[in-house]
Amino acid sequence: MAILDIRQRSGYLFLGVMLGHVLLISAQVNSRSGVPVLEAVTFGVFAEMERVISAGVSSVRRVWTGYTGLRHVKIQNDELTRRLEEAQIALQQQRALADRTRNLERLLDLRDSSKLNTLAAEIIAAGAMPDFRTLTIDKGTREGVRANMAVIAPAGVVGRIVTPSTPAAKVQLLVDRNAAAGALVERSRAQGVVTGGGGDRLRMDYVSEVADVRVGDLVVTSGIDGIYPKGYVIGQVESVEKSGNSYKTIIVKPAVDFTSLEEVLVVLKPTPARERAEGKSE
Repeated sequence: MAILDIRQRSGYLFLGVMLGHVLLISAQVNSRSGVPVLEAVTFGVFAEMERVISAGVSSVRRVWTGYTGLRHVKIQNDELTRRLEEAQIALQQQRALADRTRNLERLLDLRDSSKLNTLAAEIIAAGAMPDFRTLTIDKGTREGVRANMAVIAPAGVVGRIVTPSTPAAKVQLLVDRNAAAGALVERSRAQGVVTGGGGDRLRMDYVSEVADVRVGDLVVTSGIDGIYPKGYVIGQVESVEKSGNSYKTIIVKPAVDFTSLEEVLVVLKPTPARERAEGKSE
């Protein structure tokens, strides 16, 4: 074993000596360009190593640059998305404000043209039961609202106050099945009573069969009920049917879209019929 180890060490020593001779010879031998062979080989090896390292560094730099670029693009996209959402919200707010302004302008025009003592109110709730059609407004007794005061909108008659309280009041819509109003056909002056049925249509009863009523006629308040001022639009005749020998059943489409109301006017001043009734009672 000792002899074998000595031989292996001798072999390694021999190889080392031979490699040293080769390196010494290479350092002394010049290539065709005049550069020592050892220097040329060493330079080539190190140059290749530098090329590989440089390529690796460039790849890492490109990846990092791409990553930071994507991060920057993402931040920009997030900022643009946020600004777009804010702009959309602002646009919706402006649109809602414009709609509300138009509604208020129509209410002001109605108040000015009606020459009645009215109070503007905003709708804050709607009745949940389909047969009993009601709305709640944000004005009550502290603003002078009382029971049986008429409620109107730019399109026409809405209903009447049925339950006033201090901060708010409940409005019975004209389409409620227990609601009624004196009415007349504007063109022929034929009179009757308009009643609600809980749906989206009104019915005009107690109109003489000989009265001139046609589809498309405008139906307005007659003022004889003592609640609604005379001459305010109720709706338009949609159909006319015979009912017995004395009257006609007239279906009226309301002028007001009760599902889209936002603001209304409460008529604070009593109608002439009510003033006369109250004067007699006194």
